[in-house]
Amino acid sequence: MAINLQKGQRENISAPKFTIGLGWDTNATSSGSSFDLDASVFILGANKKLVSDEHFVFYNNLKSPDGAVEHTGDNRTGDGDGDDEQINVDLSKINPAVNEICIVVTIHEAAARKQNFGQVRNSFIRIVDTATNAVILKYELEEDFSIETSVEFGRIYKREDKWKFEAVGMGMKGGLEDYLNKYN
Repeated sequence: MAINLQKGQRENISAPKFTIGLGWDTNATSSGSSFDLDASVFILGANKKLVSDEHFVFYNNLKSPDGAVEHTGDNRTGDGDGDDEQINVDLSKINPAVNEICIVVTIHEAAARKQNFGQVRNSFIRIVDTATNAVILKYELEEDFSIETSVEFGRIYKREDKWKFEAVGMGMKGGLEDYLNKYN
């Protein structure tokens, strides 16, 4: 049975292989432009910085160098039910220098399209055990991010050789470049 998390809550991840599913729905917008939300993963070392440039996994770099983190591809519409984008993780392959995996969702060209996360609803992140297909945990973002154009949904981190998930739900007004500056 899945554990439903609240913001700031943490939970152990016991499955060595899992899928991170991210989902959202968009409201009709007066900007006239369609939404394109993008999931990105920042794979960090103990210093809270990218292990290397190749440890930034997103729609233009779908796989980490060790093969432990793989983005399944960009969904440009977010239409339909269920996960809009997915990232597969195999902790048995992860580089020992990795201490944290941050999962961020940004709105592509948000400023030009006059879009923000206040126009996005039903946002969630979930972790699904690859072996059993069971949902381990889920975090539904309930905040109204009226000026934010990117949100860190959650992070997976190593503490005493155990992997844990933290429901973060922290918005940022900047886009992907701001996260790159933060973690590079």
